[in-house]
This record gives sequence, structure tokens and C-alpha cells, in this order.
Amino acid sequence: MEPLFKPYMPANVLDDLNEILYSGKLAFGKWGNKFESELCTYLGTANAIVVNSYSSAINITLSVLNIHQDDEIIMSPMCCLQSSQPLAAKGIRIIWADIDPTTGTLCPESVKKKITKRTKAIFHNQHLGYVGYIDEINQIGKEFGIFIIDDCVDGMGEVYKGKKVGNCGSDATVMSFHAVRLPNAIEGGAISFKNEEHTLKAKIARDLGIERNLFRNENGEINEKYDVSTVGYGATLNEINSYIAYRQMENFDMLLGKQRRNAEVWVEKILTNNTECIPLKLVPDSEPIFWVFGMLTSKKDEIIKFFRDKGYYASGVHLNNNRYSVFKTMEELPGVSDFYSKFVGIPSGWWLNKIEFAN
Repeated sequence: MEPLFKPYMPANVLDDLNEILYSGKLAFGKWGNKFESELCTYLGTANAIVVNSYSSAINITLSVLNIHQDDEIIMSPMCCLQSSQPLAAKGIRIIWADIDPTTGTLCPESVKKKITKRTKAIFHNQHLGYVGYIDEINQIGKEFGIFIIDDCVDGMGEVYKGKKVGNCGSDATVMSFHAVRLPNAIEGGAISFKNEEHTLKAKIARDLGIERNLFRNENGEINEKYDVSTVGYGATLNEINSYIAYRQMENFDMLLGKQRRNAEVWVEKILTNNTECIPLKLVPDSEPIFWVFGMLTSKKDEIIKFFRDKGYYASGVHLNNNRYSVFKTMEELPGVSDFYSKFVGIPSGWWLNKIEFAN
């Protein structure tokens, strides 16, 4: 059966791996800087940094934006636990907003209604590689003076109005390079900021709150006059993971091209084979990466079985997080409930060379 997710690994990944393993230089260095530079070039910004996990990306972003325990963040419950649990672990008060049930992404009107004096940010999930209402959410941030953080856990490579998500005007974008993401570092993450000052703070925060050029004196000893004054994390990306991700960037656009072509085939197939499914609506001027191909149906369980019988692993993917008691807010949201009852994801990944499908 064709899987819903699959780790990618390029054929040339072994070329320099042995040299790195025995170089004596495994911590963030040459390859970490090369990957970070490549990421900045790809996104079209100088303000992206790489870190060792998606959770680290979230934690550092919260620290840099001065978001603390008991502050409120508005977000969609139709997201991965990788997005919501780091916020809960920090003691952030998560306020669930409703979604547009035709796109799976945050509903701007619902977000506005959830804003209070304690709201510090909107965590804008780009659901399963589909772009959300970026302009509308960013405008709400400007109107109310709150931060917008684009949650790109599945969506590196998405495009909105000709720009890569990560360079679309939000205050920060967090990205995952987990094993089943593209690119994957086996494990890793990144943050892209709008503000250069935030970027500089994040570079210090990812390295234990240390400015390396000042931390040691001319003899290589820790400088007694240097003060570590900010909270930091051991969150630099090691050379092995950096190298693997860097090599994947060489084929990144080609892989996304395959996924987008597969999505075009799926649209044709499901509309011409009477599957009783409707493709997810796309936000205007957006180009998803189709981490999965999403569709809506009134016969969810039947359709999941139907596609699995055809050899394509189908799934509802996420359970809406407002059902989990850990988040302490289990309110009913009509758009979320409608979407969850109808959403089915099927494989659209780079590994699908031919989609054979007939009713």
C-alpha cells in the first residue's frame, strides 16, 4: 500500500558522511552554516536560522517574542500535537479558534472574536501543507498589536502571492525538518523572523544564551567578564543532520513539483470517477505543497476503506486537539467539527510515480 508519509533520502547523501563522522567536528559548524545559508536563499530572507527540532523552534520563538506562562495564544485545534504540546508545556493558555471547513485553515472572523487583553500571539497553522488566510491573519495582528507566528510544521515550500511562506509578513515562521517532512534532517527545525533583531536574539538563544565571539578570552578560557543574561537552549543543529538536510535541498523543488503534479492527477481522478469527494478549497493566490492530498466527503469511513482497498493509505490524519483534556479547553467549534467529520487525506508524495485508479 502506498504510504501517506515517507522519509526521503537522496542517493548522494553518503558522499561526505564518512568524512564528517571522523572529522572531530560534529557540532554545528560548516554544514550547519551551509544549510542555514541555503534555507535563507530559498525563502528569500536573511533572517532564517536552523535548530535541532521543531519543539526547539517553538520554544526559542516564544522566548524571543517574550511570550510566557499564562499568556494567551490563539490557534486552530486542527493541527499536529507537535504544534500544540510545546505551548502547553510552557504553560501558555491556548485559545482555540474555529476554522474554515472548506480549507482546514484558521477562520479570520473567529480569530478576531477570541482576542482578549491577554492575547500575545496567533499561531497560524498551515494545515497539512495547505496555505491559510495569511493576509487576513497578518492584518489582525497589525490591528490588535499582537504577534503572528506561521506554523509551517508540514509546509516548507508553500507559496503565497509569489513569496515563500516564511517570508510573507508574519513576525515569525516555525518549520519542521522531521523524518517525514521535506526537507528532512532526520530531526531538525528552523525559524524565520521578519525582524533582524529577533533573528540575532534567536541565534543567541539556540546556543545556551551565549555570544560565542565574546564567551571566551584570547587564551580560549571562559571570559569572566562576560555575562550570560538571557535564557538559552542547547538547540544547535549538529553537522550530520545539517549535511543530510543540505543535500536534500538540491532536489527540493523537483520533489515538490512531483507532489503538485500528483495533486493535479488526484483532482482529475476523484472528480471523474464519482468518488463522492471534493478536493480541499485553496486559499486564493496560494500554492500548497500537498504533504497529503486533502478532500472532503460525507462518507468518511467508507472513503478511507475505499482508498485503502485501492492501495492508497487514507486517513483523517489529525484528531482536533480541542478534544484533549491536557489543553483544558474542550469547547465545541462548528467549523472544526464539520471539517473533521469530512476530511480524508491520501498520499500525494514524491514517491508516487504513477497513480492508477478507477472506480
